[in-house]
Amino acid sequence: MTDMDDPDPERAVRDAIDRSESGVPAAGAVVRDRFSADEVFQRIIAAADEEVTSGRRELFFSGLAAGFAISITVLLTASLTGSTDGNPVLSALLYPLGFIYIIIGGYQLYTENTLPPVALTLERLASIPTLLRHWLIVLAGNFAGGAVGAAVLAWGGVFTPEAAAAAIQLGEHGVETPWWSTFFKAIFAGLIVAGVVWVEYASRDTISRLVVVYLAFLSIPLGDLFHVVTSFTEMLYVVFAGDLGLIVGMTQFVIPVLLGNTLGGIVLVTVVNYFQTTEHRLESARFEGANRQLSIREWALGGLAGRSYVPILNTSEEAVPDDTSYRVLVPIGNPRTESGVVELACILASERAPATVHAVHIVQTPQASMSYDRDQHERIVAESDERMEHVRETAESYDVPCETSTIVSHRSFEEIFDTAEREHANLVVMGWGADRPWGAARTDRPIGELTSQLSSDVLVLKDRGHDASRVLLPTAGGPPSDLSAEVAQALRSSVGSELTLLHVVDGPDEREAGEEFLADWAADHDLTDAVLTVDDSGDVEGAIGRATTDHSLVLVGATEEGLLSRLVADSLYFDVIDEVECSVLLAERPGGRTVLERLLSRW
Repeated sequence: MTDMDDPDPERAVRDAIDRSESGVPAAGAVVRDRFSADEVFQRIIAAADEEVTSGRRELFFSGLAAGFAISITVLLTASLTGSTDGNPVLSALLYPLGFIYIIIGGYQLYTENTLPPVALTLERLASIPTLLRHWLIVLAGNFAGGAVGAAVLAWGGVFTPEAAAAAIQLGEHGVETPWWSTFFKAIFAGLIVAGVVWVEYASRDTISRLVVVYLAFLSIPLGDLFHVVTSFTEMLYVVFAGDLGLIVGMTQFVIPVLLGNTLGGIVLVTVVNYFQTTEHRLESARFEGANRQLSIREWALGGLAGRSYVPILNTSEEAVPDDTSYRVLVPIGNPRTESGVVELACILASERAPATVHAVHIVQTPQASMSYDRDQHERIVAESDERMEHVRETAESYDVPCETSTIVSHRSFEEIFDTAEREHANLVVMGWGADRPWGAARTDRPIGELTSQLSSDVLVLKDRGHDASRVLLPTAGGPPSDLSAEVAQALRSSVGSELTLLHVVDGPDEREAGEEFLADWAADHDLTDAVLTVDDSGDVEGAIGRATTDHSLVLVGATEEGLLSRLVADSLYFDVIDEVECSVLLAERPGGRTVLERLLSRW
């Protein structure tokens, strides 16, 4: 870069140094070693992005580790209480150690999560159901870790007799404290913990964090306050010792502490600090700032109403529902190599005029390298738009209207279906493979959720050379086979595909009935010119494998268990994808599930 390219090269270098890897401030804009409220908020939003989009497994085990760390706090507090004859100051000196492990180690603690995820939710960048899901998983992990720790302390012979007596005293003290006193004490503890989180993001070095964490958490036992995970572990120790009932301990001690910690963290820290920031707080935390937020309905209902989270960058606009237009969504990982998927989408759209193909370039970013820098976003959009020119040319060759957009997120698998819902897509056509961002995506979270929110038809292409000249369509009836039939009709009309229908029965005695079923099914779907084949081996997988040797493409309809789940589990259709030599196109149709059924399947 020359001086003509940048009038102030030294400033550019400093700007690069003063931004962290995620693009948020690493130094204050006015005073380098002090952040403004807006800059602290940006750092919190960056951290919250990673937290709320983590999978269930990551969240739970991080919370579990935090619960184990809290057991250390209980162990040391009880031990010092027993060895110092209950001296209120000396017995509290090592109380903060477990919390230091948690904060410096980056573990998930429920009371810490009354700030970052709530800030993201207040900005309508994450939905309330997403926040509640996050809280529930972290709290479950914390309680599970605390329960294991309490069990080891109670039955493992870890405590001396004096320490064991002190541990029982600590647990009983919380239960004996009046409900409202416990609640208000917990409010102050929640204020302290959430305040520590805010100050932590305002600190630039580990020593400062250590000092703040130690002094702040030391104030909890010195002030006779209550922290929910510590209280749960202390209470459970008394339960395991046989001196307290679990229900009594939960209702009279843990629940008021939980409510107080939550209220204190949210109201006294998160909301107050939120309103001291300016309207520019999201300038570097989101492309186009606050202009891209969840609607009120999405914010309240999450995935049931559309999106549950706003990606880092999304250049697409919400489409207006139009019953007269057929919309085909095409997620693309690499515009230069996914011509087969684009051509298939254009073929299908050309048969459903008026129709529009919306190609979305999904750029997946690892959590550790997410960027919030506006200039980098603009470069990504420009480069993506240049690469998508080939997609637009392909659509033009089929005389199909085409829209293109770009999404940057590390939730690529989920973004496909969030976008389909938001764009009111009738059909999603996507490729599958390790070379796509979603091909290697974490599936512990999306599978159960995405299949429940499916509202459009879905086609997934495993492309082994785009050739639709000889198409095999296995069928046993049902909505997915209906979708496969529609695809077969479009391929026959557009490229002159030769079609073969396959139906598998359990034995020779059922062949005649199978032939009758297949003939009727072909007539019902306007495929009477197809070759009809009935296999009486009863081996569906083997029959498909044998038949594909003479075909270039096989259309497979997903069963009621769901197409997406079969892409990541051992199943018939997953085996077919891997074992046959021709291309495979999997089809799933929603099947008319009710809102109640979707809600129950999600949770």
